Amino acid sequence: MNCVMTAWHQHEAELRAWLQRRLRNPHDAEDMVQELFLKAMRQERKFCEIANARAWLFEVARNAVADRLRLKKEQVELPDDLVAATDEPVPVETLAECLPRALAELSAEDREDLTLCDLEGLTQEEYARRKGLTLPGAKSRVQRARKRLREHLTSACQVRFDAAGKVCCFVPRTPSGG
Repeated sequence: MNCVMTAWHQHEAELRAWLQRRLRNPHDAEDMVQELFLKAMRQERKFCEIANARAWLFEVARNAVADRLRLKKEQVELPDDLVAATDEPVPVETLAECLPRALAELSAEDREDLTLCDLEGLTQEEYARRKGLTLPGAKSRVQRARKRLREHLTSACQVRFDAAGKVCCFVPRTPSGG
């Protein structure tokens, strides 16, 4: 244990200064100095066999600092007047209420294109094979159907978009004939 105390007395001040520069908090640095001393003490006789005690202490310190910084969570103070989140659904999610009727009002071809590719998850490549189309032709067909659906939703459900192009509001419509 004498070798631990000797090494500690030789390198403690340098180690403490290094930790204070890295952690920028004297209390955190002091805590880490104590942790490092305990780690050295726990090595017992193995510490005496270390060829370069200073290198060992700084290596353990570097690892401890890296661990602390990795685990440290940045905390941001929130203002007292922050509005609490509401349980109101996002407009684009509730747009599904309007979708069945809008789909029903599209042509049979557009409805099939959108149903297979967007609702049932068929890839456009699989869709092209099924319909006997080239892949570019299938992609173009699906894109045109999506454009017509968007235009129809915009007019029939009075969908409006915000500056970022996201759905901000609309007038829900229920499926017809039901």
